[in-house]
Amino acid sequence: MDVNIVKVKVKSVAPVYGIAVIWVLYVLIFPLYLTWHFIIPACLSVLTYFILSKIFPGSVKKIEVPIEPISTGDDAIDSLLAQGNLAISEMKRLHDSILDGNVCKKIIELISISEKIFDKLRAQPDVYRQVKRFTDFFLPASLKLLNTYDRIGNSGVEGENISGTMERIENALDMTLESYKKFFDSLFENVALDIETDITVLESMLKNDGLLEREF
Repeated sequence: MDVNIVKVKVKSVAPVYGIAVIWVLYVLIFPLYLTWHFIIPACLSVLTYFILSKIFPGSVKKIEVPIEPISTGDDAIDSLLAQGNLAISEMKRLHDSILDGNVCKKIIELISISEKIFDKLRAQPDVYRQVKRFTDFFLPASLKLLNTYDRIGNSGVEGENISGTMERIENALDMTLESYKKFFDSLFENVALDIETDITVLESMLKNDGLLEREF
């Protein structure tokens, strides 16, 4: 089963243990007869929790979450959406692996636009052919660039060829990102034409009814 990698923040137990220690020590040393006797350890507990939370912020773990099968009722579209999910998951993995902040920022944009493209397919199945071309050509080429960048960047070796290749890939990502944006915009071409037609018809009706001045 295909899985998606999800980051989960796990809080440290140190602050809780710290509070327990405060109460145990306080009970052993001071009495707890009156209301204000409880106020002091309570305040110390809050302060301890705050300090230990800063010192021990916890950790981030990655867990695998099964990707629920996509079902739109159309096998071809379901297959394309599944391919899209796999590609986006791989982009997210590469984002976590690549250290360069500028490249990671570009990957985030690529992921965002890719998700919008497949959301568009889910909502408007008639863009299937366009999105299939995107899935068959754009995505594999993008992933190849990113995987190459990740592999040579984490090789631990420096050299003219390595640095030159990484720089060329970074420049190519700018071009790739621009092409993603243009492709996504192209999916709205029919919508723009339909709206233009609707506006033309509306203007004609308003003019015929005398509700809009005719052009002379």
